Amino acid sequence: MLELININSFPVFLLVLVRVAAFFVTLPFFSYRTIPLPFKIGFSFFLAFIMFYTIDASAIVIDEMYIFLIVKEILIGLLIGLIGYIIISAVQIAGGFIDFQMGFAIANVVDPQTGAQSPLTGQYFYIIALLFLLSVDGHHLLIDGIVNSYKFIPVDTFIPFQNGNIAEFVIQAFSKMFLIAFQIAIPIVGCLFLVDVALGIIARTVPQLNVFVVGLPLKILVSFVAIFVFLSLYMVLVKNLFGLMFETMRGLMQLFGGA
Repeated sequence: MLELININSFPVFLLVLVRVAAFFVTLPFFSYRTIPLPFKIGFSFFLAFIMFYTIDASAIVIDEMYIFLIVKEILIGLLIGLIGYIIISAVQIAGGFIDFQMGFAIANVVDPQTGAQSPLTGQYFYIIALLFLLSVDGHHLLIDGIVNSYKFIPVDTFIPFQNGNIAEFVIQAFSKMFLIAFQIAIPIVGCLFLVDVALGIIARTVPQLNVFVVGLPLKILVSFVAIFVFLSLYMVLVKNLFGLMFETMRGLMQLFGGA
C-alpha cells in the first residue's frame, strides 16, 4: 500500500504515461475523433498505471536530464503510432488511384475519424479494413505493442538517432506501403485502362458516338463489378497490410532500442 502512494515514484509513472498517451495520439483506430477524449485520457492513465509495476525503474535518476527523458518518451509514442498510421494509409492511397480512374476524384468526402478529405472508394476500403482489424482482435495487438515496447526501449535509455538504419528502415516501410497500395488498386485500375482503350477504339471507328457521355457511367459500372469480383483478393492484401504494420512497428522499436 505504501508503494501505491509513494510520491517518489510519480516521475517514473509520468514517463510511462506520456509514452502511452502519445502513442494513442497517432495510433490507428485509437486516435480517431469519434472516440471521446475522456476515454482516451482515462484509458491511457489506467494502462500506464498497470504498466508502471511491470517495468524496472531502478536506473531512473531525477536530474537535469529528466526533461529529455520526457521528450524521448513523447517522441517514441508519437513515432511508433505514426508509422502504423502511415502503413494503414495505403488503403486510402489505393482508393485515390481508383477514384481518379473512375472519375470520382472530384467528389471527396470528409472522413469523420480524421476530419480530412478522403476519396470515396478509399473510405469504403478503409471502413472494411477497420472492421477486419477489429474482427481479428488487431486493436488488442496494438495495445500489446505499446506494453511490450519497454522490452525494446527501456525507460532510461535514449534513442540512437545517429544510427542511419532508422532512416533506411522508414524509407523501406514507405516503399512497401506504396507497393501494397498499388497491389490493391491495380485490378480495378487495370480494368478501367482496358475500358479506356476500348472507348478510344470506338471513338475512332464510330465518330458519331459521344464516348464522353457513355464512358463515365460505363467506367463506374465496370469499377463496381471489378470491386465486387476482387473483394476477396482485397481482404488478403489487407491481411498482409496489417502484418506489415505490426512488423514495421516492432522493427522501429528495435531500432529505437539500439538493436
